[in-house]
Parts: sequence; structure tokens; C-alpha cells
Amino acid sequence: MLINHDTRCALDAVVGLLNTADEEPVDDGLGDLTALRRFVTAYDISGVGTLDERDLAEVRSVRERFAKVFAAADPRAAAGLLNDLVAEAGTTPRLTDHDGYDWHIHYFAPGASLAQHLAADGGMALAFLVVAGEQERLRRCEAPDCGRAFVDLSRNRSRRYCSSRTCGNRLHVAAYRARQREAELPAG
Repeated sequence: MLINHDTRCALDAVVGLLNTADEEPVDDGLGDLTALRRFVTAYDISGVGTLDERDLAEVRSVRERFAKVFAAADPRAAAGLLNDLVAEAGTTPRLTDHDGYDWHIHYFAPGASLAQHLAADGGMALAFLVVAGEQERLRRCEAPDCGRAFVDLSRNRSRRYCSSRTCGNRLHVAAYRARQREAELPAG
């Protein structure tokens, strides 16, 4: 699947936002304004002014709405959720080439809040997947103790874990050890 750089960045921000919901050791990786600023910096979100408690609450609300899109049973349900999200964000597509980046499209209106920015750009990135018939790429990690969000961009849509190095490797090692224990048991 061909995804342009801008859409990929928006998808990464959506996944990053979803995964703040269950960061350890605290329950919410967006526990305060400092965490929200770290998120903005980590995902290089442009055009963000001064943040306050209202921004924090609104971004948490957008996160909940993105979670519903990931959990949507079918494209029609996902489309309804996304249509509402991007409409409420005041989506205003415009071309820009800021901060040394080539021309790309921002979907948020000038002066939009951080939540509107995330809802518009992230919502449109998710909408592109639905339009392409690729909603099943929006996944949650299958590791029993994980459930983190990810977008499966593998060629054959076969990715099952948020990270092959952590969750995938941990489960493969556990399965190997279980087979070894089973082989060591005396027959009988």
C-alpha cells in the first residue's frame, strides 16, 4: 500500500495518541500538560501554540474517538465515526510547505486547536485507509497483555503484534520454551 509521508506521519500520531491511553507506570500517558507537550514534540506536530487544561481534555476526547474508529466493526461504521470527527474539526484542506517540508496538505483550519488539528489530519489519514478498503490494517496487538494500537503496513497484512522485537519475540520465546518443556516430559 502506497502511503505518502504526510499521511504516514498523521497515522503515526494517531497510533501514538491511542497508545498513551495505557502507558505504564501510569494509566494515562497524557496525565498532564507536560505529557501533552512531550507528545506534540515527539510527533513533530506543527502550529501548536500555548497549551492549557482544555487542550488536554479535548485531545483525550479525540483519542477516545480514534479508539472507536479502530474498534469499528466495518467500513460503514468507521466512515460514520470519521465523518463526524473531521466535520466537527472544521476540516479546511490547504497546501503548505512549512519548516523545510515539501508541499503537503494540512486538513486543519488556520488557528485550530491541537485537538482539531489531530482530529482533522488524523481523521483524514484514517479515512484514506477506509476509502482504499484497508480498514483491517487498523489493529490492536494480539499479545495477551498488550493491546497497543498499530497500523499494519506489511505487504500481506499479516502483522499481529505492535512490535516484533517486544511482543512478537516474547510470545515466540514463550512458545518455544513451552515446546521444550513438553518434549522433556516423560512419556506416560
